[in-house]
Amino acid sequence: MTDRAPQPVDRQLPTEESRDLLALVREIAQREIRPRAAEEEDSGRFPREVFTLLSEAGLLGLPYPGEYGGGEQPYEVYLQVLEELAAARLTVGLGVSVHSLACHGLGGYGTKEQQAAHLPAMLGGGLLGAYCLSEPAAGSDAASLTTKAVRDGDDWIITGTKAWITHGGVADFYTVLARTGVEGPKGITAFLVPGDAEGLTAAVPEKKMGMKGSPTAQLHFDGVRLPDSRRIGEEGQGFSIALAALDAGRLGIAACAIGVAQAALDEALAYALDRKQFGHPIADFQGLRFMLADMATKIEAGRALYLAAARLRDAGKPFSRQAAMAKLFCTDAAMAVTTDAVQVLGGYGYTADFPVERLMREAKVLQIVEGTNQIQRMVIARHLAGPETR
Repeated sequence: MTDRAPQPVDRQLPTEESRDLLALVREIAQREIRPRAAEEEDSGRFPREVFTLLSEAGLLGLPYPGEYGGGEQPYEVYLQVLEELAAARLTVGLGVSVHSLACHGLGGYGTKEQQAAHLPAMLGGGLLGAYCLSEPAAGSDAASLTTKAVRDGDDWIITGTKAWITHGGVADFYTVLARTGVEGPKGITAFLVPGDAEGLTAAVPEKKMGMKGSPTAQLHFDGVRLPDSRRIGEEGQGFSIALAALDAGRLGIAACAIGVAQAALDEALAYALDRKQFGHPIADFQGLRFMLADMATKIEAGRALYLAAARLRDAGKPFSRQAAMAKLFCTDAAMAVTTDAVQVLGGYGYTADFPVERLMREAKVLQIVEGTNQIQRMVIARHLAGPETR
């Protein structure tokens, strides 16, 4: 790792409060997150204490209403917080995004009674959430999920397996999508499941090429009984709730991707200014300067794209197409920028002594999660040309 500290991003923020908020986030990131990121990722350690700290600082509920403990921040501010956290450690930035995704169903579709009963603890009470949509045989085709919830009097009994669950086994609550009716999207309902529910178990976490500190695991529901008061929205409304959550979640992934890319650029630039060959810093060589310029341009373009989508959301306007575009562009940009950062560092970039190899491995997963980039292209094309006619 280089000795040069990364320079703060010059951000366009709407209020003085938001500028103070970003300064607080940078301070926490540099003091509590970044120094231990490489060691803890290498050992696969999940930093639960960091999420507790973020909850205490009011950073786990930023886009939610203040009456339930949220921060009442617009999405354009919340996403820039995610970017700063992801630049320090993707396990943390992505973890905050996943937690916000897990709160989305109850926050947007729960009854006032449900929100009053659960949201304060979820948003600022130290709890950590997870989102359960994917299954072993239902990934991109999420509408084909087979986990079932069957009525038993005033209760529901959930049986099935969810897969690729971030925070699987460590979360305090799960937003779960289960089939309660007919095949297809109209037969799916959302539920809020406590992490300690009887009959709920987690498999051994997946062994991944990156984000080793963030547990990703299958969850098994063996007759998990829930009262109807933990059903979110109407029966059969679950898939539309899930899609709305994913639109917002894709913006979170886009912001995290730009954070990872920014961290890689910072490392590459610092190295290029310090490393000398042929009697000059390698930053003097035109070929490398052009690489750095292209990296910076991709990052600025991605940041502008996700912020434009966020501002549409904040204004209450449709943003699904722009969210897909932001997720697609920003994650592809992160993959390109981190790969170039490894090239800038040469042989050192391929070693674990510098963080760019870790950043490159982490960038890859962002092209996959919350809808692969091929799915994003399908979403964008449908907005442009309508549904496929085949």
